[in-house]
Amino acid sequence: MNPKKKILYIITKGNFGGAQRYVFDLASNISKEDFDVTVAMGEGTVLSEKLKDKNIRTLCIPALKRDLNVFSDISALFALYSLINHEQPDIVHLNSSKAGLLGALNVRILNLLKNKNPALLEGRLKFKTIFTGHGWAFNEDRNLLSKAVLAILHTTTILLSHKTIAVSKKIAEQISKFPFVKNKIILINNGTGPVEFLDKEAARNEIGSFIQAPLWIGTTSELHNTKGLDFLIKAFASVSTAHPEAELVIIGEGHERKKLEALIEEKNLTTKVHLVGFKPDAARLLKAFDIFTLTSRSEGLPYSILEAGLAELPVIASRVGGIPEVIEQKRNGVLVEVGNISDIEYSLLELLSNEMRRVTLGKALKADVEEKFSFQQMLEKTTAQYIN
Repeated sequence: MNPKKKILYIITKGNFGGAQRYVFDLASNISKEDFDVTVAMGEGTVLSEKLKDKNIRTLCIPALKRDLNVFSDISALFALYSLINHEQPDIVHLNSSKAGLLGALNVRILNLLKNKNPALLEGRLKFKTIFTGHGWAFNEDRNLLSKAVLAILHTTTILLSHKTIAVSKKIAEQISKFPFVKNKIILINNGTGPVEFLDKEAARNEIGSFIQAPLWIGTTSELHNTKGLDFLIKAFASVSTAHPEAELVIIGEGHERKKLEALIEEKNLTTKVHLVGFKPDAARLLKAFDIFTLTSRSEGLPYSILEAGLAELPVIASRVGGIPEVIEQKRNGVLVEVGNISDIEYSLLELLSNEMRRVTLGKALKADVEEKFSFQQMLEKTTAQYIN
């Protein structure tokens, strides 16, 4: 009988965004007969708590933080070196930019040391590194120099890793333009399994019974600049006048809260736009909405639109990243250009005025998500990378 393979998942933040959801789904669903799983993470506790509920071992790396800091980053580099050498995993599966670069560099150093003098270090001769590209930071709103530096760092991470999983075709195409990396990229779409949705009334009561509007435009999103919530709020300002029966509900938390609250007040929308904060397992609340939006500046392949599809919601989303690989314009959803307030406004007005159109788009998207973006296909293809 073959011994279990040890997998060490490493991710920068322990909150619960898309990358954390990816790690959670893989770690909690992979075969326990074939794999021994540990998840290590930096700041944040939500992911750790959810994994512990699944009896999955977790480790904390306090020095590993998202923001750039020379001293803590050097500490994180050494902490990851000690962690990987101590754990002796067969596979190190890295997620997010900083964990990816620091982790891949450490694995490469450890493998080189073992090849030169195996007696220096105990355990296996070689660790395998897999890095998942959930999105590239050079797609974010940054200056040209920052984008160039980030592109070099992403490319370095891929070169140091054995394989890189791209979660969408667009993500794969963007990075494949850089030298020497194309043959290291494999496409494995994000996938989602069944969701136990609450019905509309129960979901609305849990989100906030104080919201009495008959029509809810909604989203589940971290309050982060990348998510383009400012675009949505600006578009809704005029939509609200035309459709006073509609209100905007945003589930999620983040460091942009104060800025968004100021924008809501500026647009006189304090009774119409609701930042309801973080909700555990927010996907189960999606049927509270009549229209789902994702007006992001940058994306990989977001779980939120897959889950909205399973909830049979009509989706309005930015034409960015892997979203057009899920949403086919006017057939199973509506695509808008990034930052085009008029485009978002027009799309909202069109769907608010046409209930049958909303129903048609929602049903079409559900069928596509179930057929093309199942969690099972994601799990099987990723497990194959661990074995091969």
